[in-house]
Amino acid sequence: MKKITAIIRSHKLEEVKTTLINSGVIGLTVSDMRQFGRFKKQEILYRGAEYTIDFVNRIKLEIIVDEHQVSSLLDALVNSASTGEIGDGKIFISPINEIVRIRTGETNIEAI
Repeated sequence: MKKITAIIRSHKLEEVKTTLINSGVIGLTVSDMRQFGRFKKQEILYRGAEYTIDFVNRIKLEIIVDEHQVSSLLDALVNSASTGEIGDGKIFISPINEIVRIRTGETNIEAI
């Protein structure tokens, strides 16, 4: 099993979610987050005061899948989350050793 963590632009969430569901994903975890990275700081003028924006809002998706689904989901994620501009996000893949559903005690694939 693998854990796919994707950091994407906030406005792409619905498109990505629809694509993942159509690709066979049965569940995912979504978190709002703020990110600091290689993008340039933005300075904005608001009500006469100048502000520097260091962080940008992003969405973090976490998906646990069987290993045979990883490559197709990566393609689906990249295609649906991409705008072609700097700051589209990143995808991380990590191994998962074991999963246990608390309510039933089911493990691994059955627990997803």
